[in-house]
Amino acid sequence: MTLMPAVDLKRDHVLGNPDAEMTLVQYGSYACTRCHAVHEVVEGLRSRFGNRMRYVFRHAPVHGSEQALRAAELAEYAGETAGKFWQVHEALMERGPMFADGDFGQIARDFDLPRDVDHEPAFVSAQARVREDVDSAGRSGAKVTPTFFINGRRYEGTWDESSLADAMLGSLGHRIQSAAFEFVRWGPASGLLLGLATVLALVLSNSPVRTSFFSWWNTTLAFHWGASSIALSLVDWVNHGLLTIFFVVVGLEIKREFTVGHLSNFRSGALPVVAALGGIILPAVIYALIAPAGVRHGWGIPIGTDTAFAVALIVLLRDRVPVELRVFLTAAVIIDDIVAIVVIALFYSGQISGVYLVAGGVLTALLVGLNRAGVYATLPYAIGGIVLWFVLHEAGLHATLAGVILALVIPTRPPANLNALLAQATAVIKLEQRHTGEPMRPGPSEPALQALDAIHARIDSPADKLLRTVEPWSSYVVLPIFALANAGVTWSSEAFRGNGRLMSAIVVGLVVGKSVGIITAAWLAVRIRIAVKPQAYSWRHLCGAGALGGIGFTMSLFIAGAAFPDSTAYAAAKIAIFLASIIAGTLGVLILWPKPKSNGAGHQSASDLRAASHTATTAG
Repeated sequence: MTLMPAVDLKRDHVLGNPDAEMTLVQYGSYACTRCHAVHEVVEGLRSRFGNRMRYVFRHAPVHGSEQALRAAELAEYAGETAGKFWQVHEALMERGPMFADGDFGQIARDFDLPRDVDHEPAFVSAQARVREDVDSAGRSGAKVTPTFFINGRRYEGTWDESSLADAMLGSLGHRIQSAAFEFVRWGPASGLLLGLATVLALVLSNSPVRTSFFSWWNTTLAFHWGASSIALSLVDWVNHGLLTIFFVVVGLEIKREFTVGHLSNFRSGALPVVAALGGIILPAVIYALIAPAGVRHGWGIPIGTDTAFAVALIVLLRDRVPVELRVFLTAAVIIDDIVAIVVIALFYSGQISGVYLVAGGVLTALLVGLNRAGVYATLPYAIGGIVLWFVLHEAGLHATLAGVILALVIPTRPPANLNALLAQATAVIKLEQRHTGEPMRPGPSEPALQALDAIHARIDSPADKLLRTVEPWSSYVVLPIFALANAGVTWSSEAFRGNGRLMSAIVVGLVVGKSVGIITAAWLAVRIRIAVKPQAYSWRHLCGAGALGGIGFTMSLFIAGAAFPDSTAYAAAKIAIFLASIIAGTLGVLILWPKPKSNGAGHQSASDLRAASHTATTAG
């Protein structure tokens, strides 16, 4: 995030050399304990960098705190009337964050400031300045206090002097870290990596090294323990093993949306569910009607949607697409993916082993038991998921089903005694603060740190912990590797010869079946009142989302590989999936491209300003 607006020497309070090469901007509150804690850090930075640094303080009063607002207005009034902003700033930092009744009056007397000033123009101007800072905090993404900006870019690291100094100096390590964070936060990043991996696979598979490229992915990798072993080709390790991580993420995301997210309300959650089902059934029917009998078992190919590509295009369209539509499409395509993996497990698996199937059922029951027993440690679920993967693989099912099962059984909600845990954490912190400054005690005690770790581990649900851990790996490692392993296809006339109806079935199923199925099912659900369409997006928006649903790619390639192993039909299916995904993506963007009409001249309402104030600050 960038600082909005940029530092203005005529407007902002600037401490230090106005022409300094480094600028540190802080959004803070005088009633915020964290701001008082970092005040000494800022002092250390100013001593360290001298004229190389300028420091700017902007107000973000703690929401709901009358003391925080009065303190900010007093500092601004001192600046307006006597040019004493920084002197009063220091006085407020020394007396806060908990102010006594007479503190503001005493500060006003100490600096010869009038006390009854409520209607003075200077005081009205000071109040306006504070409101401007609050609005600026909201637009800059400063949601907590303190929030720092270094040379106009929001700082994401720790608040110790060494880390801030490294960031200000622009060390190589910090630049690499910042670039990585910026890329990961960029919405289309995962789609871009997936696209690059796809292009690389296509280039390699149509180059002189194509034979080596394909043979490398077919290299067998085996694991032995005792008399047992498991041996798979590298591409199968990717498709059966690595892709399980993707399905864990898919399952966790959809479960979170339906339990504590945007779709927890029945009628709101029903719309993407019904739309997804329409986008699954109609493409399968169209495929079955067009495809010749010999390849009709590939009916599952057009039922899935590629989450990364579809969401990346939605994000790139920015304000042309309402946030609510992004939630709808994400939920719908994740449901697609879950149904797709169930379809693979039921219809594209090998010979079923009854013994291992029963063992898988027992393991699933044990994982459900951990959930019911309130087990919040992530490790037991992770170990159970790994064992379940092996058992399902040996049972003859597609082992990635273990990822969906694990996501469904792992607890999503925070504990019921959340307030008690927060109160305990507050008590531990207050107890440690009493010992601040004691000789030979430089930091928090080990028992206090252990207690805070235990509280944090209990507050954070296992689903949130697991999602934070594996989601980046899924988006930025698993999916690109999957594309590299599966997207390679040699473009030759042989792939087209005799496979025209198969390719037509896939293209029509994805491009027409997906969009028509999603839109028709959604319309029927709203019409018969089992679901409600949010007012934030129109039916045109929904048509565009339906078109984007035709971007099959990941799941379509996955199912095609299961349906047509080692045959020219698989190559033809890949080409058809590429063509359909390009057509569907282009069509969706064209439908969503027109900007919505503005409802006004751009003025913010009072509710907008209050919302900005809410998001700009949190409790100190």
